[in-house]
Amino acid sequence: MSLTWSAKDHKNQNQPAAVGQKRSRNDVGNKVTVVLGAQWGDEGKGKVVDLLATEADFVCRCQGGNNAGHTVVVDGKEYDFHLLPSGIINTKSISLIGNGVVIHLPGLFEEGDKNEKKGLKGWEKRLIVSDRAHIVFDFHQVVDGLQETERQAQEGKNIGTTKKGIGPAYSSKASRTGLRVCDLLGDFKDFSTRFKNLVHQYQSMYPSLTVDVEDQLKKLKEYGERLRPMVRDGVYYMYEALHGPPKKILVEGANAALLDIDFGTYPFVTSSNCTVGGACTGLGIPPVNIGDVFGVSKAYTTRVGIGAFPTEQLNAVGELLQTRGHEVGVTTGRKRRCGWLDLVIVKYAHMINGFTAIALTKLDILDVLDEIKVGVAYKLNGKRIPHFPANMDVLHKVEVEYETFPGWKTDTSAARKWNDLPAKAQNYIRFVENHIGVPIKWVGVGKSRECMIQMF
Repeated sequence: MSLTWSAKDHKNQNQPAAVGQKRSRNDVGNKVTVVLGAQWGDEGKGKVVDLLATEADFVCRCQGGNNAGHTVVVDGKEYDFHLLPSGIINTKSISLIGNGVVIHLPGLFEEGDKNEKKGLKGWEKRLIVSDRAHIVFDFHQVVDGLQETERQAQEGKNIGTTKKGIGPAYSSKASRTGLRVCDLLGDFKDFSTRFKNLVHQYQSMYPSLTVDVEDQLKKLKEYGERLRPMVRDGVYYMYEALHGPPKKILVEGANAALLDIDFGTYPFVTSSNCTVGGACTGLGIPPVNIGDVFGVSKAYTTRVGIGAFPTEQLNAVGELLQTRGHEVGVTTGRKRRCGWLDLVIVKYAHMINGFTAIALTKLDILDVLDEIKVGVAYKLNGKRIPHFPANMDVLHKVEVEYETFPGWKTDTSAARKWNDLPAKAQNYIRFVENHIGVPIKWVGVGKSRECMIQMF
C-alpha cells in the first residue's frame, strides 16, 4: 500500500500538500534535528537554535507557550522570544508553531511587534501556526495566579509558575473543554458559546474571577483575523516538509528535561512534554524522522522558582554565578538560583532524550573561580544511589558527591576555537563529556552567535 499526495501551492496548505509522487510506508523522508534543554531551562537553547537556524529551511516550536524565554543576540541586537521560534530571525526559513504549543494571541502579536521595532522585519509572512494549537485566554492567566495563591494558603508553598496561564490552558485541553485555533477561525457563534461555557466553568471554581466576555470575544475575533493568513493544517504541512525535496528541519524545544510533566521534578514542572517525545506529539513527526538530538547545558546549573536543587550554592559562589551570568529570567524577571554543574541530571536527561551531542554554554562565567566543582553522584544516608529520584522529598535529602577542578583564571570570552581555551578549561570540558558519555559539539563563551566554539 502506498500514499499518494496531489501537488498544492506552498501558501495553501489546508488540504494535503504534496511531493508529486507515490511514497511507500518505508520511505522515511527528511530527518529532523531537535534542540532540547538538559537542565531546568535557561540553558541557552536560543543561541544554539539561532546558530543552526542560519541554514534551516524550517524552524519549529513543538510545546509550551510564552512561559519560555530565549534571548538571541545578532549583529549587536538583542531579541527576546517567548512564543516565536528563535529561527524567525532567518529571513530564508519558515517558522512553525505546532499543535503542542498553547498560544496567547495578545502575547504573540505583542512579542512580534516588539521585536519588529528592533529590526525583525516580515515575521508574519514567515510564520505558520497549526490550526490544532490550543489558545491561552486572558482568564487562564488570572486563574494561574489564583491557583498559586490557593496553593500557598493550603500547603504553605506554591509551584512558582510564570502565571502565563500555561497550566490552566493545558488543563482545559486535557479536560476536552479547551478551544483551538481552528475553532476561532471557524463558526464564531459556536466559538462564542464554547468560550462562555469555559468561562462559566472556571467561575464556578473561582467565584472571584471576573471576565468581560463580550470585550474578550471582540478582541479574539480581531486577533483571529490577523492570525488567519498564517494558519495551516500542521499535520499536512509537516508531512510535506518531511517527504518533499531535501530540507533542513529544526525543532526548538521550550523549557527543559527537568521541567517535563512526566520526567521532571514533579510537581515543580511545566505542563507539557519538553523532552524528545514532545517533538513528535507536538508537531506530528513520526519517531523515525528524528535525527540528531542536541542537548543544551550550562557549564553550571540554574533554576527559577522553588523545588529541589541539590547542587545549589547559597553562598558567595552562587552570588558570583548569578551576577556574572546575569541570571535573571527572560520571561519572569526573577533571579535564578545558581549552583555547580550537576551531571546526575544531565546524564538523566540524556537517558530520556538520547542526545547525539551537547552544547555546553556560559563557560566564560567560570573564568574567575579558583576552583570549580562538578556534581557526579548523589548519596542518601551515606550510600550512593544509582538513579535520579522521582520523589522530591528524597531529592531534597540527597548529598552531592563532587569532583573538584582547579580554575583556569583566564578570560575565555575571546576564544573562537578549541585551542584558544586554556588547558584547565579543556580538561573541565573533557571530563563533562566523558562522564555523560556524549560528545560536546559546541562550547559557549559569550552572548552572541560568534561566541559558540564548534568542536566538530
